[in-house]
Amino acid sequence: MAPGRRRQIEPMALTGLRTKHWLAHAAIGAAASLFCVCSQAQSSQPDPRDPLESINRAVYSFNDVLDRAVIRPVANAYVKAAPHWVRKGVTNFFGNLGDVWYAVNNAITLKRQAASDSVGRVMINSTLGVLGLIDVASDMNIEKHPADFGLTLGRWGVSPGPYVVVPVLGPYTLREVVAWPVDYQGNLVSHVQDMPTRDGLTALSALDLRASFLKAGEVIDGAALDAYSFTRDSYFQRQRYRLYDGEEPDSPEPAP
Repeated sequence: MAPGRRRQIEPMALTGLRTKHWLAHAAIGAAASLFCVCSQAQSSQPDPRDPLESINRAVYSFNDVLDRAVIRPVANAYVKAAPHWVRKGVTNFFGNLGDVWYAVNNAITLKRQAASDSVGRVMINSTLGVLGLIDVASDMNIEKHPADFGLTLGRWGVSPGPYVVVPVLGPYTLREVVAWPVDYQGNLVSHVQDMPTRDGLTALSALDLRASFLKAGEVIDGAALDAYSFTRDSYFQRQRYRLYDGEEPDSPEPAP
């Protein structure tokens, strides 16, 4: 029970019971206060993964305001306006393009099964799936293995570097930022010659991605005492999970 919030109880005849009830509230309040103090002390300690925290928090706040004012409403409008089957087709289409780059990164890091699955997904979805609009491969239980060049660098032993919140784009590590030029070349949309078409596809891909995280945003808003720390810690957990294929390593990931 939160400090200061009391339940309405019926009058008790015995003063001893009232005293015990008050003492119970006092004990809970003291424990809650001690927990808050300990939590604040713990959160005040700098995270070695995030040496730019003060700057990152400012950028995070800017991104949050922009998202609430513009990006999230547009994503909500897209979800309401477009039928589910249309949005699913858009997601599948860009997912199929992504599998091409995943296949390359899994291959050069000698992830044979992942590379084989990625190639198989592209072949099946590009043909039977009508240019990727239908995810036939998933129906055939062919697993998806996301892998960008930032993950490839991690598999090659490159440390993640400091945590960075990029304006508009959100959380990354320095390793991933360095990998951007290579990932850009690996994105098939970037090779579309017609600029309006390329820009339109890029915008649609970003909109589809943001729409897919609408419920995740609600979870963060409703559950996190410190949304910034919650997002950062969740991001590192996800990156670690991807780097080690969901298996905990014997030794920790190289420090920044």
